[in-house]
Order: sequence, then structure tokens, then C-alpha cells
Amino acid sequence: MKHRIVVLGAGYAGAIAAGRLAKRLHRDDVEITLVNGETEFVERIRLHQLAGGQDLPSRPLRDVYAGTGVELRSAWVTAVDVDRRTVELTGEQGAETLGYDTLVYALGSTAGARDVPGVAEHAHGVAGKQDALRLRARLGELEPGGTVLIVGGGLTGIEAATEIAEARPDLKVALAARGGVGDWLSDKARRHLRTVFDRLGITVHEGADIVRVEADGVVTGEGREIPARLTVWTAGFAVHPIAAATTLEVSGTGRIVVDATMRSVSHPDVYAVGDAALAEGPGGKPLRMSCAMASPMAWLAADALAARLTGRKVPENSIGYAAQCISLGRRDAIFQKVTHDDEVTSTVITGWAGARIKEFICTGAAWSISHPTMLMPSRRRRLTAATEPAAPRLATR
Repeated sequence: MKHRIVVLGAGYAGAIAAGRLAKRLHRDDVEITLVNGETEFVERIRLHQLAGGQDLPSRPLRDVYAGTGVELRSAWVTAVDVDRRTVELTGEQGAETLGYDTLVYALGSTAGARDVPGVAEHAHGVAGKQDALRLRARLGELEPGGTVLIVGGGLTGIEAATEIAEARPDLKVALAARGGVGDWLSDKARRHLRTVFDRLGITVHEGADIVRVEADGVVTGEGREIPARLTVWTAGFAVHPIAAATTLEVSGTGRIVVDATMRSVSHPDVYAVGDAALAEGPGGKPLRMSCAMASPMAWLAADALAARLTGRKVPENSIGYAAQCISLGRRDAIFQKVTHDDEVTSTVITGWAGARIKEFICTGAAWSISHPTMLMPSRRRRLTAATEPAAPRLATR
């Protein structure tokens, strides 16, 4: 009987974890199943490009995992029972139940603040591929002079605003943020950001707490109206509610609480990676939800799980930060060097050089999906007898 590993979600974290486990464990001993709603790998960090009118390369998951032994299951996760070790799915073949011995939960995040009145009815997003395609279609319908308002002053909001402004110079692009836009960056990076906004003609509304979205604009907490023909909501992320509906220990925001090896603190047969996991980072602060953290979390979880299953020493690695990189259209970007605990430094690269670095990072992130061990030598090891599954096997229906 093989040890069944089920990975939920094929974003950056889940896709890397599945591939890395396949490189670490012997095929005769394990069954690795990767469950994902989409049949392609979606480059989430490029979705603002897709919304702006660019076509992204197709990356079918069947090609990514060809010859690896990873079984793909195209389906959507509807529920998880961590006590019975089962996952409820719905796909082309209808509803089914999938049993597991070890679960890797990587369902990621969606756009946050959907409870703000009017967001669901009137705002567009860029958190998923279909969201980006709908936004792209709506942008194509706007006549010259129309106003596009981006709500959210974080990385996603900045990248979406600059991408749209560059791709559609005939439109009026504005950005509204509750606080300051890019106020976490160094002085040099902030100055460059303002220069780019001015060059692209982007209007910035800082200190704007949006409390309602309407068909023709938004309303702030002070009652001020900001008109817009199209509103794009990028203010924050929220995790899928599936984990919070289980007996897993989760945070107040629904993220699975994990230890230093990405293992659930309440259920040792569950690992969580990416945005779905609440992991302690440098200085005791939670690792932020980002692609930059997804990959190292996946590496660490896969290596720790493989080590435990094969009776080897669990690696003692820590995850820290290196840089923040923000695209500002296709010909400009900010590469902000940070310390291990995410404090900005004076090292900043901007302009064309920054754009080249950003493109290298995005390309490398997609490349790592098919190269989960980063070309380092790997050996598929046999499982120890102590890892035989303890739970009864449930029939898939």
C-alpha cells in the first residue's frame, strides 16, 4: 500500500511542493495527487499584464508534470475533513471523495474586503485569471477619456495602475489608498514611484478609506465621492474559507497555523504552504502573503515531509526576505533590497535595469515550477516502515 500525498492547489507553492516531493520520494512507495481547478499553471504575478492586454504563455499542468509520477486531478475543492483524512471535490465527473495519508494545503488566497458594499456588484479584480480576463474585456469597452480607479496602494494596486496607464494612455487612471502609496519603500524608491506616476498621468488619492463602491465610482469614509467608469479592487487578500471550516488550528483570518517546517500545529499529517499558511518569519512576525514566500515555504515543506517519511533528519532551515520588486509597466520597475527581516535598505535599482531584474524574477518563478529542485541533484528515497498509513482507506466515489 502506497502512502497517499494529496496536494491542494497548483499555484506557486502547491505546484513546487508536488514536483519537489516527486523528486524526493520513490514512486513505488507514494502516490502524489495534485488537485487544481485550472488545467494550466497561472502566473499570478503577471495577471496585471494579462488585464492590460498582453497574452501570457500557456503552461498546461500535464506538460509540467509529464514523466514525474504526479497524478493531476482537475477539480475544485469543496471541503476537507482532517479527522477522516478526506477531501471533497467537484469536477467534470461530478462530486467525489479523495482520501489521503498526508495533505499539503496550498489553496492560496483571493481578493479581500469583498464585504465592502458594492465591491462584488461593481468592482473588477486581478486576483485570478478569470478576474483578469473580465477586467481586460471591460477595459476594451471603455472609450477614450474614461476614468479607471484602482483601489489599493499595495504592490498589486501599483502594478495594475501603471500597467493599465501605460497600455491605455487614452484613459484617465487613478489610484486610491487608505494610507500612503508605497510608504513602506525607501526614500529613493518612493521618489521614483512618484516620478513614474507623474509620467503616466496617474492621479493618487491617499488617505482614502473606501467604504462603498457604486456603478459610477466610490465613496470614502468621509463621504467624498471619487468618480470612475471602472473600479478595480486590489485592497488586500483573503484566504479560502475551507480551512476555517475544519478542526485545523487557524488564525483569525483563516490561515492554517504551522510550525517551522510548515506542518500544522494541530494535525501532524497536514502541511500548509503559501498564502494559506500562517508561518513565523524573522523577528517573530508572520511571513507576508506573497509569491516571494510561496517558493521557499514549498521547498521547506516538501523537504521536511520527505525527510520524515524516509526516516532522515528534518532540515533546519529558516525563511527570510531578500528584496521587493515592483513592475511599473513594461519598461520600468523598482527593485528594493531589504534585510532578512524585511526592512528596506538604501539599495534600489529603478528604470530599465529594474525592469530587467523584475522580468528575470517572474521568468524564474515560472521556470521553478518545472524545476522544483533548482537543478540540484536529487535522489528518490524509499519510505520507512514506520510511515505506513494508519487511517483506513476510503473508496473514491
